[in-house]
Amino acid sequence: MADLNLVVVTPEKTVIDRTAASIRVPMFDGSAGVYPRRAPVVGRLGIGELRVNGNDGSSESYFIDGGFIQVKGEQVSVLTSAVQPLSEIDRAKAQADLEAAIAESAVGEEALAALVHRQERARKLVSLSSGS
Repeated sequence: MADLNLVVVTPEKTVIDRTAASIRVPMFDGSAGVYPRRAPVVGRLGIGELRVNGNDGSSESYFIDGGFIQVKGEQVSVLTSAVQPLSEIDRAKAQADLEAAIAESAVGEEALAALVHRQERARKLVSLSSGS
């Protein structure tokens, strides 16, 4: 079976560069699976879980904070502002961030959009943290 070549990049560095049997990403309007020989695609990512499955049955999960995905041949490129292994999420901090974001108010479109993003990000972190 052919492998996918996954590269996940943030503005600071390349965080993941590995092969995978399949990948699941959060899209802004749902989720999508990527398998070898998939049709080319460019899409906008949402906030949530990036799951990387290996040919050996292993699986790794990461939190990603939006961005873009490009699939071209066996190359899968993910550009995102933040990547964090799910095992490293601090549930108490995520819960505190959510409570703080819920308590905030915003005036104006930009401030409201930023607040909604912080709330969605915190909710996803809480839901993906261990013990949920």
